[in-house]
Amino acid sequence: MFGFEGMLHSEFTDLPFKIMFLAVVFLYGICIGSFLNVVILRLPKHESILGFSRTKEEKEAASHCMTCGAKIRPIDLIPVFSWIMLRGKCHSCGAKISARYPIVESLNGLLYVLTFIVLDINAESIITCVMMSLLIIVGFMDWDTMEIDMIIVGIIFLLAVPLAIFTDEVPIKHRIIGALAISIPFFVIGEVSRSFIKKKYGEDFRAIELGDTILMIAAGAVLGTQAVIVSTLLGIIIAAAAGIIYKKVTGESKFAFGPFLSVGIAIGALWGNEIAQWYLGFFAEKQ
Repeated sequence: MFGFEGMLHSEFTDLPFKIMFLAVVFLYGICIGSFLNVVILRLPKHESILGFSRTKEEKEAASHCMTCGAKIRPIDLIPVFSWIMLRGKCHSCGAKISARYPIVESLNGLLYVLTFIVLDINAESIITCVMMSLLIIVGFMDWDTMEIDMIIVGIIFLLAVPLAIFTDEVPIKHRIIGALAISIPFFVIGEVSRSFIKKKYGEDFRAIELGDTILMIAAGAVLGTQAVIVSTLLGIIIAAAAGIIYKKVTGESKFAFGPFLSVGIAIGALWGNEIAQWYLGFFAEKQ
């Protein structure tokens, strides 16, 4: 595949090839997205992701509609398209099928396509696509459970190794600084807020949880200093806007921070360094 490096950005590459390649990437992405749905649902319950350790009864229940018991047909398992063809309902009883499934599948496919469009065909794109999938898991799981799985975060952290091997855009020292630049302030804020909240409200929780802090260690190692700072700022801005809406709708002010950090990290992975350079150049011109 690496023989195709740079082809999407080349003016000599035919448009039909670009369209065909991106279509294949999208289809591959939605298939992986289908697996992400399994991980998001089962991992918090400590269930087998691949199904090897599940009992016969569990396997049979999983292959049937949970409302009417009708067996799920192979044609009903096609990512995105099956949900559209079924109009989001069971083929037998008409019970609603959550839109979460095609949303996760489509999101993964679109992020894969966007990654290759921005970064072109190379090792960095492949590794970044893996990170995008992991960020989807982090974001949706945290939204559901208010917890970030450390195994998934650990895998994100390990992606810094192949990135350092196959790319030279971010020096090792910037990966180390990036891992600490946001995580240390997050940890301090979390500790200070924990003592304040406990003293004033009698509840033991942090304004920024440890899971968010560890997520930013991993993100900093992968993205480097500039991109992780941009990612954090974007995540905070998006979270603040969403928080206002969430409070108006639900009346609650406590919500998961991880989904919004994940959005910021995804943006930072594609455009973080460019945004940082633009920002620094903008103020340099003012001076």
